Amino acid sequence: MPQRRLFAFALLCILALPASGQDRLLAPADFLGYEPGTRFTPHHRVVAYFEHVAAASPNVRLEYYGETYEGRPLLVAYVARPDYLARLDAIRTNNLRLAGLAEGAVDGPTAALVWLSYNVHGNEAVSTEAALLTLYDLANPDNARTQAWLDSTVVIIDPCINPDGRDRYVHWYNQTVGRFPDPNPDAREHHEPWPGGRTNHYYFDLNRDWAWATQQETRHRLPLYQRWLPHVHVDFHEQGVDEPYYFAPAAEPFHEAITPWQRELQTIIGQNHARYFDERGWLYFTRQVFDLFYPGYGDTWPTFNGAVGMTYEQGGSGRAGLAIRTAEGDTLTLAERIAHHHTTGLSTVEATARHRTRVLAA
Repeated sequence: MPQRRLFAFALLCILALPASGQDRLLAPADFLGYEPGTRFTPHHRVVAYFEHVAAASPNVRLEYYGETYEGRPLLVAYVARPDYLARLDAIRTNNLRLAGLAEGAVDGPTAALVWLSYNVHGNEAVSTEAALLTLYDLANPDNARTQAWLDSTVVIIDPCINPDGRDRYVHWYNQTVGRFPDPNPDAREHHEPWPGGRTNHYYFDLNRDWAWATQQETRHRLPLYQRWLPHVHVDFHEQGVDEPYYFAPAAEPFHEAITPWQRELQTIIGQNHARYFDERGWLYFTRQVFDLFYPGYGDTWPTFNGAVGMTYEQGGSGRAGLAIRTAEGDTLTLAERIAHHHTTGLSTVEATARHRTRVLAA
């Protein structure tokens, strides 16, 4: 082909591309090259996806707040309307003024603040996978449902509190599983070797450290949290393979410091989750097992700092892998586990948005 024709052909190909093609918002499957639930995503790819969404969506801004002992980045995504993102610090300051923690009168926009924390236990690895989908749905300008929620909320997403532990689990599992996952509970992929991925680099359980801040990850995170003091905080977890899903309200009795406002909103948010789980026939329980006493947990410490702090527990954990046969003879898949956490994450934002006035009346 003559050089002039080759140049003209290349030019036409370039012009045929969308003007903003490099910034087109991609779903996790399109960006990662595999469907969520078919493999575990290492931390560097999680960070890359969050960076992609921040570059492609006017609704998202990232903040790196530190790094782990092994040098992995810690970050949050702020998800909000573009005009809210432009005045993010004013919204933060107005929240502190409403709480009586900053001087001056409320001036400018206010919003209900929802903070979603994922994967404090590294081998409860479904959480970060769900965070990818939750970010995409909230950032997607074509999703009218979620965009309406952003009229009332600012959502802060921490995709992985414990990247060192999670990568320890993810790398082991991806190296161990065969071409097809084996749901037999006795298969090697369901028996994680010591020390496992639950803890951080120094084998410390970061879900015992919120009140004490003995670990680097916690010391980086708490100042950022205290700058915002969100109204709602969710700590995503996993539990035993055979357990149904747990969400708030928490087990009683409650500590006397927990306010009627916190109790009421736990119930409101939990009822919204129940509606979705009932529609889909998903099993769940509330008001049992998970209490709000020990101050170092990711639900209790935010509660004692004024938030509606909640734990969400999905059956699975490090034993579950991509698929595992339960005691009932069913097969629990990673895709199912993702769907449950994805649903409660979005449902939390929805319920908070619907009850914005009550949330801000704390």
